[in-house]
Amino acid sequence: MATRSSHHCSSSFVLLLLLLQLLSGHGELQSNYYAESCPNAEEIIKQEVAKLYDEHGNTAISWMRNLFHDCMVQSCDASLLLESKHGNGIVSEQASSRSFGMRNFKYVTKIKDALENECPTTVSCADIIALSARDGVVLLGGPRIEMRSGRKDSRESHASEVEEFIPNHNDSMALVLSRFESVGIDVEGTVALLGAHSVGRVHCVNLYDRLYPTVDPTLDPDYAEYLKGRCPMPDPKPEKVRYARNDRETPMVLDNMYYKHLLAHKGLLLVDQQLASDPTTAPFVEKMASDNGYFQDQFARGLLTLSENNPLTGDDGEIRKDCRYINTD
Repeated sequence: MATRSSHHCSSSFVLLLLLLQLLSGHGELQSNYYAESCPNAEEIIKQEVAKLYDEHGNTAISWMRNLFHDCMVQSCDASLLLESKHGNGIVSEQASSRSFGMRNFKYVTKIKDALENECPTTVSCADIIALSARDGVVLLGGPRIEMRSGRKDSRESHASEVEEFIPNHNDSMALVLSRFESVGIDVEGTVALLGAHSVGRVHCVNLYDRLYPTVDPTLDPDYAEYLKGRCPMPDPKPEKVRYARNDRETPMVLDNMYYKHLLAHKGLLLVDQQLASDPTTAPFVEKMASDNGYFQDQFARGLLTLSENNPLTGDDGEIRKDCRYINTD
């Protein structure tokens, strides 16, 4: 009887320990992760993001793109921010053709510096990517997304895998959907996340195939003429960076105008226009075009799922002192 009682107590104790581990969130993302270690962390990120937005409005778009490019490739682990440096053996993901046009990485350093002044070696670069995207979305008129934190930073780049995970602008819709599905995002969420193309701009190099030598028949003819004006071919000034706005009506507002344009055959990229023609995605395009609230709800759901893709937590990874380089000590 004593042996049975002792065994029962031992089993209960083990279960209690497991329960406490789960409740403490050890090794998992948590709400208010920095409440004790750096209480002002999220407010500092919010303030820095707002300050940078006031000075350089396009940073808000950069924050979203950073999250997409970091979290789609293996893990939300700030591997995107690693830079190649003589002797460090790192091949930066930023060198990939899929990263073409990405910029404003230097402003991540500004946010990191502000956090290091407050709480040295406490807030990860991966969390900076996620939380700055959350705050950037709000500045663009999008929904407030309650993101958890506690991500750690990778000690390696995934440069060799970028093209395997990041869809290209002219990929088939089946391939695009499969890439998003691989990180847990369903068709509805994929259609919503591509709505990030409601803001920002597209470089002409990604549009030429739809305009020359003949115009893509899925493009509205008047819109095609406008794009030809923005992107002449042959380019008389090839050294000039030419681009077209994703949305000429509300270019810096994350809204459902994007879907209205798709239904009017005014999608910029081939992948955009395919959303409206593919039978799998078209019903969601129509619903989002008619209901901005629905679009924003699905966008929030999709971005939250993406932000929690396979993060490094607990004892995995590290907290980089400088987001550009792994720690050396």
